[in-house]
Amino acid sequence: MELRHLRYFLAVAEELHFARAAERLHIEQSPLSRAIKELEEELGVVLFARTTRSTRLTRTGKLFLEHVRRVLAALEQARDSVKAAANGFHGQLRVALSDGVTPSRLPSLLALCRQEEPEVDLRFFEVPLSQQIKGLHDDLYDVGFAQSDDVGDGITAIPVWSDALMVAVPARHPLLAHKRIPLDELLRYPLVLCNPQVCEGHAKHVERVLRRADMEPLVAERVASCDLMMALVSAGFAIGLTGEAHIATSREPGVVARPLASRVPPLTTYLLHLDDEPSDVLARFIERVQAIESPESAKPVPRRSPDPPEEFTT
Repeated sequence: MELRHLRYFLAVAEELHFARAAERLHIEQSPLSRAIKELEEELGVVLFARTTRSTRLTRTGKLFLEHVRRVLAALEQARDSVKAAANGFHGQLRVALSDGVTPSRLPSLLALCRQEEPEVDLRFFEVPLSQQIKGLHDDLYDVGFAQSDDVGDGITAIPVWSDALMVAVPARHPLLAHKRIPLDELLRYPLVLCNPQVCEGHAKHVERVLRRADMEPLVAERVASCDLMMALVSAGFAIGLTGEAHIATSREPGVVARPLASRVPPLTTYLLHLDDEPSDVLARFIERVQAIESPESAKPVPRRSPDPPEEFTT
């Protein structure tokens, strides 16, 4: 078995089409088919069920795919580690990101890491929460961020940052008649929400809030990022629900943030790592994460009412 067999298998497994996989690999279809046949013969199993109309993974093919992804990811990380060492780095921290990290805090965290420990190479991986959890157990990642503490046994979830859950409303929308938006009023309009396959923690949190109402939400679109959510809100396509910081840092014009009328729990970002004693590098990273404040809270502000602002427009 050679590495090319694994790469060829991965391409076919993801495309489920031999011609498209061959095009992606920049090879002819016949050597690709031959390599897959060699792999199946060596393993003694059938990895793909093929007909003239379709290609699909068999049960053993799906199991093999999980292992192949881990092997290739580990190989990529080994290559990155060697390159980092050659470039003068003396350590590496592999950081998984799920649900997105509060945008006002990530740049501050990175700047602090570069300032205090520039010899440590930080590598980031954007993955769904389920993949992050598996990767932490499989030693593909050292630490991660997610908006859920439902991570199972063997992983510690430390709450590090919280943001108010806000409604993102297009400018001049009827909902802006409310300073605080009742949930029943919100559910009269189409919503754009995060895709639970991509942003699992964020999506589950919003779903729990929406279940407080008797009405079924009308979901116009499920998106993979808050940036796309803000773009659709700005265009008047639908109403969004996300953290206050995501709306505040959005570059889309004409998006107004309003709180819900009922008190709801904030969106909390958790730092995840294995229950084992963290390495010195990881322990220092955790300390920096816990020291980070959003840029807005770190700036001096004029004397004003203790109540937080209820709305802002980007």
